[in-house]
Amino acid sequence: MNPLTATTPAAPTPPLTDPDAAEHDGLTITDQEATRQAHDQEVGQKPGTLTIRPGALRPRLFLISYNEDVVHEQEYTGRYPELQAWLQAHPELKHWIDVRGYGDLALIEQLMQDFGIHPLQMEDVLNDYQRAKLEVFDDNRLFIVSRMTDFTFAREIDDDQLSIFTGQNYVLSFQDDYEDCLEVLRQRIRTNMSRLRRKSSLYLAYTLNDVVLDNYFPTMAAIGNYLERLEERIFAERRERRLLNRILRAKKDIVRFRRLVYPERDKITEILRLPDELMPADMKQFWRDSYDHAVQALDLADSYRESVSSLTELYYSEQSNRMNEVMKVLTIISAIFIPLSFVVGLYGMNFSRENPDGSINRLNMPELYHPWGYPAVLIFLALVVVGQVYYFWRKGWLSNR
Repeated sequence: MNPLTATTPAAPTPPLTDPDAAEHDGLTITDQEATRQAHDQEVGQKPGTLTIRPGALRPRLFLISYNEDVVHEQEYTGRYPELQAWLQAHPELKHWIDVRGYGDLALIEQLMQDFGIHPLQMEDVLNDYQRAKLEVFDDNRLFIVSRMTDFTFAREIDDDQLSIFTGQNYVLSFQDDYEDCLEVLRQRIRTNMSRLRRKSSLYLAYTLNDVVLDNYFPTMAAIGNYLERLEERIFAERRERRLLNRILRAKKDIVRFRRLVYPERDKITEILRLPDELMPADMKQFWRDSYDHAVQALDLADSYRESVSSLTELYYSEQSNRMNEVMKVLTIISAIFIPLSFVVGLYGMNFSRENPDGSINRLNMPELYHPWGYPAVLIFLALVVVGQVYYFWRKGWLSNR
């Protein structure tokens, strides 16, 4: 099929869905973001209506055409007819058309028409919050959705949708941002000895998905390093008021990442179930490797989820220990001052020694008038304090252990 022959969009067949995966539907991004974007949609609009979100980037068109001997790489932003002409003139090459940015509805509609994309699928592309999934066209072409992830400087997971359409000699990809994790794949295509240049366009689609999966591991490694730093801060002398918020946000990010990986694993399972006419047996071998990567990423996410739960418990335990230390100090101080307060309170009662008739009450604190009474009381109070401190020390109550 010529990739630029105008055709009537073929209705997609229902996606091959694993019944056990139903519980993971709609869990590819944060609930707040999904809810916000869902609210942005006009209620009751016609299915397949294409809507460009405010602030969408102006589309940039990148093309890499290649075979074993030739690599042609060029940006055709604002020159889509030239890209059309190149594709029509070189059907012997394999083409990767990379569209970055959705801010031109006319161009999006033209691409949809030229590549025979169904409006419902293009709507999924533009909405940009789809779970990882697989759909099959009536003419055996594939529509694949993956989620690219990155752990940002703001210490949170950022994920973007990568939409892939396959054809006989091309792969068409869509993403809403100019930056991505696919540069390593472009470098592989530029390499003369790359196996990628000898394989079919299906292999390019697999490689795109595989690079996205491989990028999950640096994301999880960054999260792991961040969790280690949080653990160190728990035991630091300088207490951080927002430390618990950081831990809970990390836990939320890990749960979010886990929700991203689940549909990715299920999508690859669907691909492995495709008949050999759609996915040749030699290609399934590569997809099985991607399945292993997805399972490993999921295991990592589960491990980090347990770690951050332990980190939360450790935070509360350390806070409790610190509070116990404070209460111990306050209790010791109170215990020291209780007898002192008793003595000074006793001598503060001010019972008169002399009666109104001039007689003397000899039992009313005669030491008040003794010349050494005040120094004697101070010495007695000091001895009480020393005795108490010595007793607490012998009991081990003054130790930090």
